[in-house]
Amino acid sequence: MSVFLYFHTLRYLRPIQYYSRLRKLLIRPRPSLAPSPPLRQKQKVWRTPFTLKSPLSSNECSFLNRRRTLHFPGIWNDTSIEKLWLYNLHYFDFLNSDDATLDPDFYCRLISRWIRDNPPCSGIGWEPYPLSRRIVSWIKWFLAGNVPSDEALRSLIIQTRALNADIEYHLLGNHLLANAKALIFAGLFYEGAEPDAWLTRGIDILKQELPEQILADGGHFERSAMYHSIILEDLLDIINVSGIYEIPSIVDFVNASIIPTTNRMRSWLSAMLHPDRKFALFNDAAFGIALSPEELEGYARELGLEALTPQGEFVHLNESGYMRLQIDNTVLILDVGPIGPDYVPGHAHADTLSFEMSIFGHRVFVDTGTFCYSKGKTRSYVRSTQAHNTMSFRNADSSEVWDTFRVGRRAYPFNLEVHNSGNTFQVSCSHDGYRRLRGSPIHRRTWTLDSNSLVVFDTITADGSAIAHFHFDPSLKCLAEGENGQLILPNSKLIRWKALAGQAVLTGSKYYPEFGKVQKNRCLNVIAKEGKAKIIFEW
Repeated sequence: MSVFLYFHTLRYLRPIQYYSRLRKLLIRPRPSLAPSPPLRQKQKVWRTPFTLKSPLSSNECSFLNRRRTLHFPGIWNDTSIEKLWLYNLHYFDFLNSDDATLDPDFYCRLISRWIRDNPPCSGIGWEPYPLSRRIVSWIKWFLAGNVPSDEALRSLIIQTRALNADIEYHLLGNHLLANAKALIFAGLFYEGAEPDAWLTRGIDILKQELPEQILADGGHFERSAMYHSIILEDLLDIINVSGIYEIPSIVDFVNASIIPTTNRMRSWLSAMLHPDRKFALFNDAAFGIALSPEELEGYARELGLEALTPQGEFVHLNESGYMRLQIDNTVLILDVGPIGPDYVPGHAHADTLSFEMSIFGHRVFVDTGTFCYSKGKTRSYVRSTQAHNTMSFRNADSSEVWDTFRVGRRAYPFNLEVHNSGNTFQVSCSHDGYRRLRGSPIHRRTWTLDSNSLVVFDTITADGSAIAHFHFDPSLKCLAEGENGQLILPNSKLIRWKALAGQAVLTGSKYYPEFGKVQKNRCLNVIAKEGKAKIIFEW
């Protein structure tokens, strides 16, 4: 990679990220082995309003659509296995699933096995993010009525001390929120000066981070509905656990900040849903990782949060940069915002001015999704501009996504215009992501939606190969004849398309709705002529 690419990647980082990375290289956390503090007396019980299917059997486990035999002790740090799969194993989220085939004694033995096989600060399981997730998972399981062993309580203290010494300031973003949640849970679960300090630190981190990370429109600033959902569950869990102990500092914080923030996040998520009640897959997002929107909403109502106000036909999530337009049974979700925060772009895709759409209650235009977090061709492809419903230019990406989680120069949208006349919406927006290329081209897109058609018009202000990509849901039957074609939905409804400017070519593609899952689909490419590509879809 060029020096310039590294420069444009690193120049956005904050000073604390540089300092923290250097500190991690020089200082290895060594948690204290001092005696454990006592447990805090509970005032109420933990509420678990939803049921999760366990990925675990007596000798196998399935994560990311990959089932593997649990060959202990080697599997905990098996370098032949994708790191994200191992992370999921170390999270211990399965403790809080509902599975009648595995009794509590099995989980107790598995906890004991983890403690024996993973000595302090050794291996993947002691990295701060899996530490944070596991601390919460163990405590939730204990709060649900399972009796912890002295060994488990001792290990939990050491894990929390290790986390407290290794907060992820080098990454920031959603990782920092997970760290704070774990400190709050441990600070409430145990009693004494040390746990009180964890609780205070966790609250202080959230007080600083939530106003920045949760935007005014309720969206998480990394602009992924999947991570947004994970963080929403985190805040619901904090509301839940605060009611168990009723410590004034956490109760006051929950009432003043967590509950209002949670309600804004719920509203944002409802605007990002298709009629199938699943979210749009912009940026790093996939189904089956976070709780579903219905499960999250059920959890919120179980905790006594107010019901959501129904969304109108036009919702502009201004700070996030998303729009939702609905006319009758057609839902159009547009991405007209930045790819994410400049200093935390790791989960961003080069998808500026992309969109998803459902017609007759069925998804028609889909984001390609996310298959894995491992470096390689598939990871590079799903982050590329060609993998999204937008325009690529000279085979370049609108934002310089590279490696696994890195971004160099990135696209910024501007000149957004919205018009609503009767039963017709028109949205136009430009971005400057290709300005780094010869001719400093600007891409501008206009969507025109009415009750029975969508017109997408793209222009690019420089010479070169420009292609507008339209990825269809795998369940659609796609037929093409010259510049015309049709899409047949599973319910036999028909959508006709016609290229009004440019040459239309129907090709094969791939769709990754879940980690580890691939489906064949079709992509309609409209090759621009004289810098213009225009197509109409009618139903």
